[in-house]
Amino acid sequence: MLTRPETASRGEAVGLLKDFIAENSFAPGDRLPAERELIGRLGMTRSNLRKALDSLEHEGVIWRHVGKGTFIAGQDDRLDIGLLSDIGHQITPVKMMRARQCIEAVIAREAAINASRQAVKKIIQIKDRARAASSWEEYETQDDLFHYAIAEATDNILLLALFDQLNKVRRAVAVSTVIRETRRPPEDHTSFTEHDRLCAAIEARDPKAAHDAMWQHISSVSARLFGEM
Repeated sequence: MLTRPETASRGEAVGLLKDFIAENSFAPGDRLPAERELIGRLGMTRSNLRKALDSLEHEGVIWRHVGKGTFIAGQDDRLDIGLLSDIGHQITPVKMMRARQCIEAVIAREAAINASRQAVKKIIQIKDRARAASSWEEYETQDDLFHYAIAEATDNILLLALFDQLNKVRRAVAVSTVIRETRRPPEDHTSFTEHDRLCAAIEARDPKAAHDAMWQHISSVSARLFGEM
């Protein structure tokens, strides 16, 4: 039986997580328990767990799918994630955002053309949850789900796969810590209006407006985080 201290330090977190995976005989493709369960079973803080998950993802031990969970990687997954991690260490945050702008604008255009009524409803519901978020952490989770739902709405498995790959690079890019001056996004947070515009364009089946709205949204986010685009 795995033994552990009541609260794992940052340095112990990766080792504890690897031991947990080995002890429970997780195989490639298996999904790990949810974060809340891992925190309780491994005796570590949410922050240290996430840092440990980041480390294992960069090593190619696991891979993460927004909205679905964390999975044990196979050999092919390890090669793929390692390559993407290398790209993430070579590209600047601004260039990463420019890649997002190019790819996600096209994804938004295709979503406006192909989204089902159920897909549009899902995008709007997530957008509303992001606006109602009580913390920055909750907002960022919903924001990730919002962008994923738009990619999913294209009904194009290749575009969805490209979006997933782009997200892996985004997570590998080291960016400066964003200093939050409020507990939650303020009511006038610019992304709220930009999300509204995106939803309206997709719901109206207007591909050009959806493309332009996503292009402007990512440009705005980049300018806010990095002061340039």
